[in-house]
Amino acid sequence: MQELASSSPSKSQGVSLGQKVAFGFGMLANQMFPAALGVFIIVLVQDLGFAAMLWGIIQFLPRIFDAITDPIMGFISDNTRSKYGRRRQYVFIGALLMGIAYIAMWQLHKGDGVVYNFIYFLSWSLVFYLGLTIFSVPYVAMGYEISEDFHERTEIMAVAQFIGQWAWVIAPWFWVILYDPAWFPEGADQGVRDLSIWVAIPCTLFALIPALFIKSESTLDRTDFLPISFKQVTSSVRDIFTSAFEAFRIKQFRQIAGATFLIFNSFNVIAAYTFLIIVHYLFNSDPASAGNWPALHGSVGALVTTFLVIPLVTRMSKRMGKKKAFIVSQLISIIGYVLFWFLFVPGKPYLFLYALPFHSFGIGSLFTIMMSMTADVCDLDELQTGKRREGVLGAVYWWMVKLGFGIAALLGGTILSLVGFDASNVTESAVTGMRLFYTFLPIAGVVGAVLIMKNYDITEARAEEIKAELMKKRAN
Repeated sequence: MQELASSSPSKSQGVSLGQKVAFGFGMLANQMFPAALGVFIIVLVQDLGFAAMLWGIIQFLPRIFDAITDPIMGFISDNTRSKYGRRRQYVFIGALLMGIAYIAMWQLHKGDGVVYNFIYFLSWSLVFYLGLTIFSVPYVAMGYEISEDFHERTEIMAVAQFIGQWAWVIAPWFWVILYDPAWFPEGADQGVRDLSIWVAIPCTLFALIPALFIKSESTLDRTDFLPISFKQVTSSVRDIFTSAFEAFRIKQFRQIAGATFLIFNSFNVIAAYTFLIIVHYLFNSDPASAGNWPALHGSVGALVTTFLVIPLVTRMSKRMGKKKAFIVSQLISIIGYVLFWFLFVPGKPYLFLYALPFHSFGIGSLFTIMMSMTADVCDLDELQTGKRREGVLGAVYWWMVKLGFGIAALLGGTILSLVGFDASNVTESAVTGMRLFYTFLPIAGVVGAVLIMKNYDITEARAEEIKAELMKKRAN
């Protein structure tokens, strides 16, 4: 019987550094687009007059769109017969589409009014997220299938996260540039129009690198793939979604997805408040006086993640196992969230820098470990179903992340309304409310995630057992 997994020379010989770096450049694009989006999105509220609820809606609705497109893209990617393999052509097309759409959606002018800008931005953002789906679903699947080694999977994700973290080092400085009259005398809305071009062009090139340089074998001769014609896909949508969400029958997948949902999205609920707290609490609602401090918060945190957290967590994973490394890292992050309550001090903005090394362990360790764990679950899924479905499992996992991100955005806007935030008249009670959520909401997410992962049971020994059983099964 033909081997179900699409193997390549790298699986038996080890993955070269060049292949790891090529995959990592894709992660830089995968993270820079949303990192810049997270900065630019402030302009909608701060400068273009969007109400807090509109701000939440335009981030929530595209995730509903993702709920439809991601599983379909996973099915298509897993079953593509091509001389280029299952993934590369989609990564290429998606990279181009999301780059073009990213530029288009930020061509906003205040004079066009809130209603027009809302409809325009939402429409182009749906095109952007379609491109992101076409790129990211097969791209992530590339990472899951590039190696079968338990620890090398963590190393691959560590290299990718190391490169991808530079997005979070660079992106916070866009806050400084956007609100510097020397750069954009007409205001921050002019800034996002121009900066979107300078973000999209290099990020599109980075996104193309995995498509051009990561090795893959032809799948033209595969007989175990399902047809993916337009007629087949549209007539089988129900089966595609049923098959995709069968992933949740796997206990370990539910644990990984649930823990990621809680940590990443409780963090994202309050992430945009960083700028608002620094400007309105530390600098009395004066963006110009805030200077570089909003940028330093994100940039220093990302540098700590890049040079301390990712290498340390990779080593911890090898010594104590993936689950323990995950739990220890998340518990360390709680210290950072608690410190933020005490170290956001008006007149002494430098104090919050002391919380960043602890805080960075939360998000910094999350995807390095969780993406490696998901690759292990792909092996378990093949053992149980006889199908190799990196694309589908990756799509469902990242759909959970993106849906949660949308819910986080909607909840973030709701919280701003709840605490009474108004950019034109910021009150002390509104700032205090933001600060309370900023500290305690992500702590609740971390605690919930640790409880979910407490009984996760794919250890190195169990992973080797699964791998051995798969080899026997493929040989029959």
